[in-house]
Amino acid sequence: MRKEEAIRKARRRRKAVGRQWERLLAEQGFHPAAGVDEVGRGCLAGPVIAAAVVLPARIRLHPWLDDSKRLQPHQRSSVCDWIVSLPGVAYGIGLASAQEVDRWNVLAATMLAMARAVLALRERPGIVLVDGRETPPVELPARAIVGGDGRCACIAAASILAKVTRDRWMEAVDRDHPQFGFARHKGYGTALHWEALRLYGTTSLHRQSFLGRLSEGRIDNLPWEDGADSGSGRA
Repeated sequence: MRKEEAIRKARRRRKAVGRQWERLLAEQGFHPAAGVDEVGRGCLAGPVIAAAVVLPARIRLHPWLDDSKRLQPHQRSSVCDWIVSLPGVAYGIGLASAQEVDRWNVLAATMLAMARAVLALRERPGIVLVDGRETPPVELPARAIVGGDGRCACIAAASILAKVTRDRWMEAVDRDHPQFGFARHKGYGTALHWEALRLYGTTSLHRQSFLGRLSEGRIDNLPWEDGADSGSGRA
């Protein structure tokens, strides 16, 4: 209980995640609102995964509902399970593969994953709310909100669902490629991952467009990210 109270106090000290955006837009005729967010843009391996979430109208928000990057793994997992078990919730998952990242570039692949997540919803939303500055190509009203995953409840829910889904996806493929340590770093450019690339080369899960300099023997000039996955919600 003390941990949850600490989270509540921290949220009160800044702008807490809430449903103000959804209520305001509903008053303007845009209802329901689907929150959309993605994870995996900066990875060397694995897909970009996006989630879209329409929260039920009358629920008490989970005390840990927040930007996924602010939560520890056990907190994200708990909130994710809460989201998908809510009566009346609608959610969709969209994926853009490493090959699609290579073919189109990471921004285009991200927009594709987001559009697929919205299309996977079981109900058509009145508006799509996206964290960031870009909106996906969907035939619906859409609005980008900078920092939306830390302000808007449905976007926060999408950020957590996307993060947990992708983490579990990378943990599953780790069984086929144990030498790469995907379960630990989730495809990000950690020292462990770079060393595995040096020793074993690439797989079909790797984004060749991100690793072009590796084939030219210039690995020491590539960005490194220290440490294995400890619960950071990197995007």
